[in-house]
Amino acid sequence: MLSKYGIDLGLPFVRPIESKIYEVRAKDKSGIYRVLYFAHTDKTFVLLHGFMKKTQKTPRKEIDIALKRIKEVKDG
Repeated sequence: MLSKYGIDLGLPFVRPIESKIYEVRAKDKSGIYRVLYFAHTDKTFVLLHGFMKKTQKTPRKEIDIALKRIKEVKDG
């Protein structure tokens, strides 16, 4: 869906988190998963970090991992 709709894809599939980081949602019988990513261009996305979500709010440590990886991508 990201490749088809690009940055215009919104809820319930994608939710902004902070500082250009977005969360894409996936669900299956074993749980709810999230992948944090940023839009490198209009239809090019860099997946930064995936995890199983167990709380309502995205844990700070998961966001911090994504922020660190954005810096690595941009510096690298």
